[in-house]
Amino acid sequence: MGGWRRIILPIVRVVLVAAIAVALVKIAFFPDASAESTPAEASASIEEPVVTAQVSSLENALTVPASVRADTAVDAKATLQGTVSELTVTVGQKVAAGERIGAVRQETPVDPVTRVAPDGTETVVPQKPKVVAEAIVAPAAGTISALSVIQKQDVAVGDVVATITPDAFVVQGSLKPKDLYRLSSIPGEASVSLKGGPGEFTCTSLRIATPAASGDGSAANGADPSAGAAGGDGASTALTCRVPVEVRVFSGLTGALTIQAGSAENVVTLPTTAVKGNADSGSVWVQNAEGGAEERPVKLGITDGVQIQIVEGIAEGDTVYEFVPGTDVTDPESTGCALQPDGTEVCEDGLVP
Repeated sequence: MGGWRRIILPIVRVVLVAAIAVALVKIAFFPDASAESTPAEASASIEEPVVTAQVSSLENALTVPASVRADTAVDAKATLQGTVSELTVTVGQKVAAGERIGAVRQETPVDPVTRVAPDGTETVVPQKPKVVAEAIVAPAAGTISALSVIQKQDVAVGDVVATITPDAFVVQGSLKPKDLYRLSSIPGEASVSLKGGPGEFTCTSLRIATPAASGDGSAANGADPSAGAAGGDGASTALTCRVPVEVRVFSGLTGALTIQAGSAENVVTLPTTAVKGNADSGSVWVQNAEGGAEERPVKLGITDGVQIQIVEGIAEGDTVYEFVPGTDVTDPESTGCALQPDGTEVCEDGLVP
Protein backbone atom coordinates (compact mmCIF):
# COMPACT_ATOMS: atom_id res chain seq x y z
CA MET A 1 0.00 0.00 0.00
CA GLY A 2 2.88 2.32 0.81
CA GLY A 3 4.45 1.54 -2.59
CA TRP A 4 1.23 2.64 -4.39
CA ARG A 5 1.32 6.02 -2.78
CA ARG A 6 5.03 6.54 -3.18
CA ILE A 7 5.54 5.19 -6.70
CA ILE A 8 2.37 4.46 -8.72
CA LEU A 9 0.26 7.56 -7.83
CA PRO A 10 2.99 10.10 -8.70
CA ILE A 11 3.53 8.36 -12.03
CA VAL A 12 -0.22 8.54 -12.86
CA ARG A 13 -0.26 12.24 -12.01
CA VAL A 14 2.71 12.94 -14.28
CA VAL A 15 1.05 11.04 -17.17
CA LEU A 16 -2.24 12.95 -16.78
CA VAL A 17 -0.50 16.33 -16.67
CA ALA A 18 1.55 15.42 -19.73
CA ALA A 19 -1.59 14.34 -21.63
CA ILE A 20 -3.36 17.56 -20.78
CA ALA A 21 -0.34 19.61 -21.86
CA VAL A 22 -0.11 17.78 -25.18
CA ALA A 23 -3.83 18.33 -25.83
CA LEU A 24 -3.55 22.07 -25.14
CA VAL A 25 -0.54 22.41 -27.44
CA LYS A 26 -2.40 20.60 -30.25
CA ILE A 27 -5.48 22.78 -29.88
CA ALA A 28 -3.39 25.97 -29.80
CA PHE A 29 -0.94 25.32 -32.60
CA PHE A 30 -2.28 22.40 -34.66
CA PRO A 31 -6.06 22.85 -35.17
CA ASP A 32 -8.06 20.21 -36.96
CA ALA A 33 -8.27 20.97 -40.69
CA SER A 34 -11.97 20.05 -40.68
CA ALA A 35 -12.63 22.80 -38.13
CA GLU A 36 -11.20 25.51 -40.40
CA SER A 37 -14.02 27.52 -41.92
CA THR A 38 -14.01 28.74 -45.46
CA PRO A 39 -15.19 32.25 -46.42
CA ALA A 40 -18.99 32.49 -46.49
CA GLU A 41 -20.55 32.55 -49.88
CA ALA A 42 -23.86 34.21 -50.70
CA SER A 43 -26.54 31.59 -50.91
CA ALA A 44 -29.30 33.87 -52.26
CA SER A 45 -29.59 36.60 -54.92
CA ILE A 46 -31.56 39.86 -54.69
CA GLU A 47 -34.60 39.77 -56.93
CA GLU A 48 -36.57 42.79 -58.08
CA PRO A 49 -40.20 42.65 -56.88
CA VAL A 50 -42.81 42.14 -59.58
CA VAL A 51 -46.56 42.69 -59.83
CA THR A 52 -49.25 41.22 -62.03
CA ALA A 53 -51.63 43.36 -64.07
CA GLN A 54 -55.15 42.90 -62.77
CA VAL A 55 -58.65 43.84 -63.89
CA SER A 56 -60.32 46.19 -61.41
CA SER A 57 -62.34 49.38 -61.19
CA LEU A 58 -60.92 52.85 -60.61
CA GLU A 59 -62.52 55.98 -59.23
CA ASN A 60 -60.62 59.19 -59.91
CA ALA A 61 -61.53 61.11 -56.76
CA LEU A 62 -59.05 63.92 -56.25
CA THR A 63 -58.94 65.39 -52.74
CA VAL A 64 -57.07 68.65 -52.12
CA PRO A 65 -56.73 70.91 -49.06
CA ALA A 66 -59.13 73.84 -49.13
CA SER A 67 -60.35 76.85 -47.19
CA VAL A 68 -63.37 79.16 -47.14
CA ARG A 69 -63.11 82.83 -48.09
CA ALA A 70 -65.51 85.60 -48.97
CA ASP A 71 -66.34 85.79 -52.64
CA THR A 72 -64.20 88.23 -54.64
CA ALA A 73 -65.46 91.80 -54.81
CA VAL A 74 -66.79 92.95 -58.19
CA ASP A 75 -66.87 96.39 -59.77
CA ALA A 76 -69.82 98.28 -61.23
CA LYS A 77 -68.46 100.17 -64.21
CA ALA A 78 -69.62 102.97 -66.45
CA THR A 79 -70.78 101.83 -69.88
CA LEU A 80 -71.07 105.33 -71.34
CA GLN A 81 -68.72 108.28 -71.49
CA GLY A 82 -70.20 111.32 -69.84
CA THR A 83 -71.02 112.80 -66.45
CA VAL A 84 -72.33 111.00 -63.38
CA SER A 85 -75.80 112.43 -63.10
CA GLU A 86 -77.11 110.18 -60.35
CA LEU A 87 -75.86 108.05 -57.44
CA THR A 88 -78.56 106.30 -55.47
CA VAL A 89 -76.45 104.23 -53.05
CA THR A 90 -74.04 104.78 -50.17
CA VAL A 91 -71.20 102.70 -48.76
CA GLY A 92 -72.55 99.84 -46.66
CA GLN A 93 -75.87 99.66 -48.48
CA LYS A 94 -77.20 96.28 -49.61
CA VAL A 95 -78.04 95.92 -53.30
CA ALA A 96 -79.55 93.21 -55.48
CA ALA A 97 -78.06 91.94 -58.71
CA GLY A 98 -79.13 94.21 -61.55
CA GLU A 99 -80.31 96.97 -59.20
CA ARG A 100 -79.87 100.56 -60.48
CA ILE A 101 -77.22 102.36 -58.42
CA GLY A 102 -76.65 105.43 -60.57
CA ALA A 103 -76.64 106.91 -64.07
CA VAL A 104 -74.32 108.56 -66.57
CA ARG A 105 -75.52 111.42 -68.81
CA GLN A 106 -73.87 112.25 -72.07
CA GLU A 107 -74.52 115.47 -73.96
CA THR A 108 -73.48 115.83 -77.59
CA PRO A 109 -73.63 119.36 -79.10
CA VAL A 110 -75.88 119.78 -82.13
CA ASP A 111 -74.98 122.32 -84.81
CA PRO A 112 -77.29 125.41 -84.91
CA VAL A 113 -79.86 125.73 -87.68
CA THR A 114 -79.92 128.81 -89.95
CA ARG A 115 -83.41 129.94 -90.92
CA VAL A 116 -84.13 132.42 -93.77
CA ALA A 117 -87.13 134.74 -93.49
CA PRO A 118 -89.28 135.70 -96.55
CA ASP A 119 -87.48 139.00 -96.72
CA GLY A 120 -84.14 137.20 -96.91
CA THR A 121 -83.12 137.76 -93.32
CA GLU A 122 -81.11 134.85 -91.82
CA THR A 123 -81.57 133.80 -88.24
CA VAL A 124 -79.27 131.32 -86.47
CA VAL A 125 -81.31 129.12 -84.14
CA PRO A 126 -79.33 127.21 -81.47
CA GLN A 127 -80.25 123.54 -81.01
CA LYS A 128 -80.50 121.61 -77.79
CA PRO A 129 -77.69 119.09 -77.29
CA LYS A 130 -78.38 115.42 -77.91
CA VAL A 131 -78.74 113.74 -74.54
CA VAL A 132 -78.15 110.03 -73.87
CA ALA A 133 -78.38 108.47 -70.44
CA GLU A 134 -77.48 104.99 -69.24
CA ALA A 135 -78.09 103.38 -65.89
CA ILE A 136 -75.30 101.93 -63.77
CA VAL A 137 -76.39 98.60 -62.30
CA ALA A 138 -74.99 96.26 -59.67
CA PRO A 139 -73.37 93.23 -61.35
CA ALA A 140 -74.01 91.07 -58.27
CA ALA A 141 -75.94 91.06 -55.04
CA GLY A 142 -73.99 92.25 -52.02
CA THR A 143 -72.86 95.28 -50.09
CA ILE A 144 -71.48 98.53 -51.51
CA SER A 145 -67.95 98.53 -50.10
CA ALA A 146 -66.61 101.57 -52.00
CA LEU A 147 -67.74 104.44 -54.23
CA SER A 148 -65.12 105.64 -56.68
CA VAL A 149 -66.94 108.67 -58.12
CA ILE A 150 -69.16 111.56 -57.06
CA GLN A 151 -72.04 113.23 -58.82
CA LYS A 152 -71.20 115.51 -61.77
CA GLN A 153 -67.84 113.77 -62.20
CA ASP A 154 -66.78 112.97 -65.74
CA VAL A 155 -66.20 109.28 -66.47
CA ALA A 156 -65.08 107.18 -69.41
CA VAL A 157 -66.32 103.80 -70.51
CA GLY A 158 -64.98 101.17 -68.11
CA ASP A 159 -64.33 103.51 -65.19
CA VAL A 160 -65.18 101.94 -61.82
CA VAL A 161 -68.17 103.61 -60.19
CA ALA A 162 -68.67 101.32 -57.19
CA THR A 163 -67.25 98.15 -55.65
CA ILE A 164 -69.61 95.46 -54.38
CA THR A 165 -68.66 92.70 -51.97
CA PRO A 166 -70.98 89.75 -52.64
CA ASP A 167 -72.83 88.23 -49.69
CA ALA A 168 -71.46 84.82 -50.61
CA PHE A 169 -68.55 82.52 -49.91
CA VAL A 170 -66.34 80.30 -52.03
CA VAL A 171 -64.24 77.27 -51.22
CA GLN A 172 -60.75 77.49 -52.64
CA GLY A 173 -58.56 74.42 -53.03
CA SER A 174 -54.82 74.32 -53.59
CA LEU A 175 -53.97 72.23 -56.64
CA LYS A 176 -50.54 70.83 -57.53
CA PRO A 177 -49.67 71.26 -61.22
CA LYS A 178 -49.19 67.51 -61.69
CA ASP A 179 -52.76 66.93 -60.46
CA LEU A 180 -54.08 68.84 -63.48
CA TYR A 181 -53.45 65.66 -65.50
CA ARG A 182 -56.11 63.95 -63.40
CA LEU A 183 -58.64 66.62 -64.39
CA SER A 184 -59.07 65.99 -68.09
CA SER A 185 -62.48 67.60 -67.67
CA ILE A 186 -63.77 69.80 -64.86
CA PRO A 187 -67.08 68.70 -63.34
CA GLY A 188 -69.51 71.42 -62.36
CA GLU A 189 -69.48 70.58 -58.65
CA ALA A 190 -67.44 69.06 -55.84
CA SER A 191 -67.98 67.84 -52.29
CA VAL A 192 -66.62 69.83 -49.35
CA SER A 193 -65.79 68.75 -45.80
CA LEU A 194 -64.81 71.43 -43.28
CA LYS A 195 -63.11 70.97 -39.92
CA GLY A 196 -65.45 72.17 -37.20
CA GLY A 197 -68.04 73.30 -39.75
CA PRO A 198 -71.26 71.94 -41.21
CA GLY A 199 -71.61 68.43 -42.56
CA GLU A 200 -70.38 67.52 -46.02
CA PHE A 201 -72.03 69.61 -48.71
CA THR A 202 -71.81 70.14 -52.47
CA CYS A 203 -70.41 73.34 -53.91
CA THR A 204 -71.18 74.52 -57.45
CA SER A 205 -69.60 76.47 -60.31
CA LEU A 206 -66.33 74.57 -59.90
CA ARG A 207 -63.52 76.01 -61.99
CA ILE A 208 -59.77 76.37 -62.18
CA ALA A 209 -58.60 79.89 -61.35
CA THR A 210 -55.06 81.00 -62.13
CA PRO A 211 -54.62 84.42 -60.52
CA ALA A 212 -53.07 87.18 -62.60
CA ALA A 213 -53.24 90.90 -61.95
CA SER A 214 -55.55 92.70 -64.36
CA GLY A 215 -55.32 96.29 -65.46
CA ASP A 216 -57.56 97.55 -62.67
CA GLY A 217 -55.59 95.73 -59.98
CA SER A 218 -58.21 93.07 -59.36
CA ALA A 219 -57.65 89.37 -59.84
CA ALA A 220 -58.36 87.93 -63.23
CA ASN A 221 -61.39 85.71 -63.59
CA GLY A 222 -62.56 86.65 -60.12
CA ALA A 223 -59.73 84.75 -58.48
CA ASP A 224 -58.19 85.70 -55.17
CA PRO A 225 -54.78 87.39 -55.74
CA SER A 226 -53.40 85.34 -52.85
CA ALA A 227 -54.50 82.03 -54.38
CA GLY A 228 -51.02 81.28 -55.66
CA ALA A 229 -49.54 81.42 -52.20
CA ALA A 230 -52.04 78.85 -51.02
CA GLY A 231 -50.54 76.31 -53.34
CA GLY A 232 -47.19 76.61 -51.66
CA ASP A 233 -45.19 75.74 -54.78
CA GLY A 234 -45.38 79.00 -56.73
CA ALA A 235 -47.54 77.51 -59.45
CA SER A 236 -50.52 79.73 -58.57
CA THR A 237 -53.05 77.07 -59.45
CA ALA A 238 -56.31 77.01 -57.52
CA LEU A 239 -59.76 75.49 -57.67
CA THR A 240 -62.77 77.50 -56.58
CA CYS A 241 -66.44 76.71 -56.18
CA ARG A 242 -69.40 78.54 -54.67
CA VAL A 243 -70.92 77.66 -51.32
CA PRO A 244 -74.73 77.29 -51.49
CA VAL A 245 -76.54 80.17 -49.81
CA GLU A 246 -78.30 77.82 -47.40
CA VAL A 247 -74.98 76.52 -46.01
CA ARG A 248 -73.65 78.60 -43.09
CA VAL A 249 -69.88 79.06 -43.25
CA PHE A 250 -67.26 81.62 -42.25
CA SER A 251 -64.04 82.83 -43.83
CA GLY A 252 -60.99 80.93 -42.64
CA LEU A 253 -62.57 77.51 -42.13
CA THR A 254 -60.33 74.79 -43.55
CA GLY A 255 -60.97 71.30 -44.83
CA ALA A 256 -60.86 69.33 -48.03
CA LEU A 257 -62.34 69.61 -51.51
CA THR A 258 -63.05 66.32 -53.29
CA ILE A 259 -63.58 66.23 -57.06
CA GLN A 260 -65.10 63.21 -58.75
CA ALA A 261 -63.19 63.35 -62.02
CA GLY A 262 -64.29 60.11 -63.63
CA SER A 263 -64.31 56.35 -63.14
CA ALA A 264 -63.55 53.20 -65.11
CA GLU A 265 -65.05 49.74 -64.63
CA ASN A 266 -63.29 46.42 -65.28
CA VAL A 267 -60.06 47.80 -66.72
CA VAL A 268 -56.47 46.56 -66.60
CA THR A 269 -54.56 48.31 -63.83
CA LEU A 270 -51.05 48.47 -62.37
CA PRO A 271 -49.58 50.28 -59.36
CA THR A 272 -48.40 53.79 -60.26
CA THR A 273 -44.94 52.80 -58.98
CA ALA A 274 -44.59 50.37 -61.89
CA VAL A 275 -45.26 52.99 -64.55
CA LYS A 276 -43.01 55.77 -65.77
CA GLY A 277 -45.35 58.63 -66.61
CA ASN A 278 -48.88 59.17 -65.36
CA ALA A 279 -50.76 60.84 -68.22
CA ASP A 280 -51.65 59.66 -71.73
CA SER A 281 -48.59 57.47 -72.34
CA GLY A 282 -45.76 55.90 -70.41
CA SER A 283 -43.57 52.84 -70.00
CA VAL A 284 -43.38 49.69 -67.88
CA TRP A 285 -40.58 47.15 -67.55
CA VAL A 286 -41.00 43.43 -68.14
CA GLN A 287 -38.50 40.60 -67.76
CA ASN A 288 -37.01 39.43 -71.06
CA ALA A 289 -35.75 35.94 -71.96
CA GLU A 290 -32.26 36.72 -70.62
CA GLY A 291 -33.66 37.77 -67.26
CA GLY A 292 -33.07 41.46 -67.78
CA ALA A 293 -35.48 44.38 -67.72
CA GLU A 294 -37.08 45.33 -71.02
CA GLU A 295 -38.98 48.60 -71.45
CA ARG A 296 -42.45 48.42 -72.99
CA PRO A 297 -44.53 51.47 -74.00
CA VAL A 298 -48.10 51.64 -72.72
CA LYS A 299 -51.12 53.88 -73.19
CA LEU A 300 -52.56 55.19 -69.94
CA GLY A 301 -56.03 56.07 -68.71
CA ILE A 302 -57.28 57.45 -65.41
CA THR A 303 -55.60 57.03 -62.03
CA ASP A 304 -56.69 57.22 -58.43
CA GLY A 305 -53.18 58.09 -57.31
CA VAL A 306 -52.36 54.51 -56.32
CA GLN A 307 -53.45 52.43 -59.32
CA ILE A 308 -53.44 53.52 -62.96
CA GLN A 309 -55.40 52.23 -65.93
CA ILE A 310 -53.44 50.54 -68.73
CA VAL A 311 -55.32 51.07 -71.98
CA GLU A 312 -52.81 49.41 -74.33
CA GLY A 313 -49.50 47.58 -74.03
CA ILE A 314 -50.17 45.27 -71.08
CA ALA A 315 -52.85 42.61 -70.70
CA GLU A 316 -54.39 41.04 -67.63
CA GLY A 317 -51.98 38.57 -66.04
CA ASP A 318 -48.81 40.12 -67.47
CA THR A 319 -45.99 40.47 -64.96
CA VAL A 320 -44.01 43.69 -64.72
CA TYR A 321 -41.46 45.11 -62.32
CA GLU A 322 -43.13 46.81 -59.35
CA PHE A 323 -40.74 49.76 -59.48
CA VAL A 324 -39.31 51.64 -62.43
CA PRO A 325 -35.62 50.60 -62.74
CA GLY A 326 -33.13 53.16 -61.53
CA THR A 327 -35.59 55.16 -59.43
CA ASP A 328 -35.77 55.62 -55.69
CA VAL A 329 -38.74 53.67 -54.38
CA THR A 330 -39.27 56.31 -51.71
CA ASP A 331 -41.14 59.44 -52.76
CA PRO A 332 -39.04 62.49 -51.80
CA GLU A 333 -42.21 64.60 -51.73
CA SER A 334 -44.08 62.22 -49.45
CA THR A 335 -44.58 63.20 -45.83
CA GLY A 336 -46.00 59.84 -44.89
CA CYS A 337 -49.42 61.44 -44.51
CA ALA A 338 -52.59 61.09 -46.60
CA LEU A 339 -55.33 63.71 -46.80
CA GLN A 340 -58.77 62.30 -46.01
CA PRO A 341 -62.08 63.51 -47.52
CA ASP A 342 -63.09 65.04 -44.16
CA GLY A 343 -60.05 67.29 -44.17
CA THR A 344 -57.99 65.32 -41.62
CA GLU A 345 -54.59 63.82 -42.31
CA VAL A 346 -53.71 60.24 -41.45
CA CYS A 347 -49.96 59.60 -41.11
CA GLU A 348 -47.91 56.49 -40.52
CA ASP A 349 -47.80 57.27 -36.81
CA GLY A 350 -51.48 58.11 -36.44
CA LEU A 351 -54.00 60.90 -36.89
CA VAL A 352 -52.82 64.50 -37.17
CA PRO A 353 -55.15 66.78 -35.18
